[in-house]
Amino acid sequence: VLTHVDQCWSMDFVSDNPFNGRRFRALTVVVNFSRECLAIHAGKLLKGEDVVRIMEALRVLNKRLPVGIQTDNGSEFISKSLDKWVYEHGVTMDFSRPGKPTDN
Repeated sequence: VLTHVDQCWSMDFVSDNPFNGRRFRALTVVVNFSRECLAIHAGKLLKGEDVVRIMEALRVLNKRLPVGIQTDNGSEFISKSLDKWVYEHGVTMDFSRPGKPTDN
């Protein structure tokens, strides 16, 4: 049960393939308690380092971090760079069960 705003944030990727055939992905960062969308970052290729850069920008801009982050097991979220960043900032990661996308 969520009791405050920064208890848990969720990160996930959405993708689209518009009429021109150029597929793109967007990283979304949402506050689970309020459902506020903190970031939508679009790009052709997004890696773990990009996730870290976006999270660091959110930390600096908002002057806050979540207690935990909920994600799936995508390669961007299990990267060494994100693992190092969350460790350095005292944030815990909560990964959804493999094959259960409704967990995140």
